[in-house]
Amino acid sequence: MTVSTHGIELDSGSRTWRSLVELLSSMRFSISLLTVICIASVIGTVLKQQEPLSNYVNQFGPFWAQVFSLVSLNTVYSAWWFLLILTFLVISTSLCISRNAPKIFAELNQFKENIREQSLKAFGHRAENTLNETPEAAAQRIGQTLVQGGWRVKLQQRDAGWMVAAKKGSLNKLGYIAAHSAIVLVCIGGLLDGDLMVRAQMWFSDKVVFSGGGLIADVPQKHRLSESNPTFRGNLLVAEGTQASVAMLNQPGGVLLQELPFSIELKKFIVEYYSTGMPKLFASDIVIHDKETGESIPTRVEVNHPANHKGVEIYQSSFDDGGSSVTLKAVPMSAATKPFEIQGTIGSSSNLSNGPEKLTLEYTALRVINVENFGNSGRQVGDSGSGVDVRKVDLRHAIDSRLGAANKTRTNKELRNVGPSVSYKLRDGAGQAREYQNYMLPVRMDDNPDSTAVFLLGVRETPIDPFQYLRVPADQENSMNTFLATRTALADVRQRDEAVRRYVSQAIAAGRPDLATQLTASASRALGLFAGAESVTPRAVPQAGAAAQSAKPTSGLQAISDFMEINVPEAERSRAGEVLVRILNGVLFELVTMTREQAGLPPLTRDEKTQNFMAQMVLSLSDADHYPAPMTFALKDFTQVQASVFQVARAPGKKIVYLGCAFLIVGIFAMLYVRERRVWVWLSPRPSTEDASNTTIASHATMALSANRKTMDGDKEFDMLKTRLLQVSP
Repeated sequence: MTVSTHGIELDSGSRTWRSLVELLSSMRFSISLLTVICIASVIGTVLKQQEPLSNYVNQFGPFWAQVFSLVSLNTVYSAWWFLLILTFLVISTSLCISRNAPKIFAELNQFKENIREQSLKAFGHRAENTLNETPEAAAQRIGQTLVQGGWRVKLQQRDAGWMVAAKKGSLNKLGYIAAHSAIVLVCIGGLLDGDLMVRAQMWFSDKVVFSGGGLIADVPQKHRLSESNPTFRGNLLVAEGTQASVAMLNQPGGVLLQELPFSIELKKFIVEYYSTGMPKLFASDIVIHDKETGESIPTRVEVNHPANHKGVEIYQSSFDDGGSSVTLKAVPMSAATKPFEIQGTIGSSSNLSNGPEKLTLEYTALRVINVENFGNSGRQVGDSGSGVDVRKVDLRHAIDSRLGAANKTRTNKELRNVGPSVSYKLRDGAGQAREYQNYMLPVRMDDNPDSTAVFLLGVRETPIDPFQYLRVPADQENSMNTFLATRTALADVRQRDEAVRRYVSQAIAAGRPDLATQLTASASRALGLFAGAESVTPRAVPQAGAAAQSAKPTSGLQAISDFMEINVPEAERSRAGEVLVRILNGVLFELVTMTREQAGLPPLTRDEKTQNFMAQMVLSLSDADHYPAPMTFALKDFTQVQASVFQVARAPGKKIVYLGCAFLIVGIFAMLYVRERRVWVWLSPRPSTEDASNTTIASHATMALSANRKTMDGDKEFDMLKTRLLQVSP
């Protein structure tokens, strides 16, 4: 059969109608539509779907965000143009099948036995031999041999001889029909289970997307879909101890509410973990309350194990907070802020005031378990990247990590549960908000027992940004009190002077009284710069004919660096910097010791653990001035209430899609692994003289083989047939 890319050509009708039918039924049009669908599917996979518009603005800018929204690239699979292309693909492929299927079915029963002898000699696989039997006997023998080999055979008697025509692998042609039918079935199933029915109700039943807020019970009827809706797929959030019977269908610009013929009551949400802390099981013990019969059906929904009631599948989609109550302690990050406690519920908000500034505290999330990777690949809490130190590249290790046993991994993972965390937003009077994530317990970042555990205080500007963490060292009492007291003392000039006096007195006691004056000046300057109490003032430099000076109101290690860059010659900066940092560390240690004495706490011992604590203290005090809020909220206590997020779906097209997948598997298998072959053997009589007294009639046999694909198996099969049918020695 010759494959043509042209469509159905009508003999009647207008020229436009005939051209339209020819285009719709042509193979080139179907391939073009399939290509567009593939490109759209790639876009829908790469670009996150149904995200808030602000996320696209932050990631791609306002121009491209508007472009995505205009052409519905953020909702590809429910876009009108995508559904329209699917519809045209169904029509076009169906017309292609209707045009080619009769030819294929007709060819299934054709043996092409009328082929001429001269045509057989033009085939690539051909052979000839003389047989010592009559043409009729040879034809019967050859036909019987082919039938035993699974061939379909037809014998034809002609005036000049016998033709044996056989064929095998006709299912190859049916593979084309099965594969094309699979495309039609999958597209029909996708249209039925997609948003086409929902869109139809919006177009013809005056249903409108709801974009407001408030209680579900107060939403008007025009935003609701009836229980008889033939197809839908929505989300349903149910908190422990509550019931829900209305699912939400996400639509561009808002949601539609889908009434269910039953309500779901969540008895308990269950999470089981492996020993590493990774989740092993997510399940929900629910009770389905039928609205029509009043029957209560207890059941369990697990991941990949949905429940079914009245044709509606209930899947365990995810989980969320069901309104947990939290107690937060405000930790001052500036001297003007005082500590206090506040209680709230996840999903609610509280109003705060910082003098004339009004803030809104929004409680966004509570995570009781946080499993992080502490492997030696360099990843830490909140760090999603992985880097390679070029100074530690080991070729042998690199090869071994990619070869050998199949269970090898490229990175070593050490999963550890670091405890609860709370997320919240602080929104100012202008509506601008930052998101914060604070861990409740101190986290040790490595396996060294002498390392310092830190409290992680995360902040980010936008939802697409990663969290940046301020690491506050935990003292011997596993609290932030030493850090907070030291930071308060650092802002007090009298406390700084007392710390400098103690540091200098130790130097005098060590036998260097001659350095007292110079050491006092250096220590005071270093501590003042670090605290931000002194401005970084350069030496007078003439600019444009006048003396000009500039000051940089910085603090922390940045202030020390700026001071060295401006006031110390470049050749002396390295040595002077080491001396100044050593003095700063010594003075800060005295300041920490003073604050612990004032709090009635034991002093720090001079060992490696204290040295690591002070190193982290210096870094944290330096970074604390960059914290964007006057306070941070530490999680003090919580009462968790969990909720399950179910996906409820009525999908009549699912079985059609399954049938289409079965057709696709059969079609691809038939097209790739079934070879269509045809064999012809022409037998003509030929007189043969064995001796002078006995003359017999022999046959001259001409055989040819054709296949839809040339393979090595075809060559072997031809040699075998040539030997068995024509008795030709291999």
